[in-house]
Amino acid sequence: MDLNRSVRILAISGSLRAASSNRALLDMAAALAPGSIEVSIYRDLAALPPFNPDVDGDATPAAVSGFRACLSACEAVLIASPEYAHGVPGVLKNALDWIVGSGELIDKPVAVISASARSRYAWASLIETLTTMSARVIGEASIAIPLQGRTLEAAKISGDLVLASALTSALQALAAATRGARGI
Repeated sequence: MDLNRSVRILAISGSLRAASSNRALLDMAAALAPGSIEVSIYRDLAALPPFNPDVDGDATPAAVSGFRACLSACEAVLIASPEYAHGVPGVLKNALDWIVGSGELIDKPVAVISASARSRYAWASLIETLTTMSARVIGEASIAIPLQGRTLEAAKISGDLVLASALTSALQALAAATRGARGI
């Protein structure tokens, strides 16, 4: 197994807020990623139209095709999601609905992180959806990193050794699972 081979991770935030704590977690993950892990953040969930199976096929919207291409090009996925009204944010669920039939997550290692330990309902729902889609949810890489009451700038969060260590460990667990799945 080549432990130095780079693993490409696509990070997706379930929040569209510019000052989202979950988006800050992903920015932090990208900043903390060791040299053997490449984290790119998908920032276009708002561009995805509402899921409509009638336009999935020959008339698939360009934003959906682009999202699918990003998922196909990565080896693992990192999802940071808030909880809205005890559920997964609509924009994230919509994005997942667009890829149910196309299968970009089938057997792909996925980690779910949250900026709140109180996000129990959305967490369970998201894990259930991903499992139903045949994604390989990596438990060791799926963690809550409580950011309530903290400054949301990734650089400041990265300075907290406990938070940085937890997120780095999650990235390494996701990369290890990815390397193991690919036999590399």
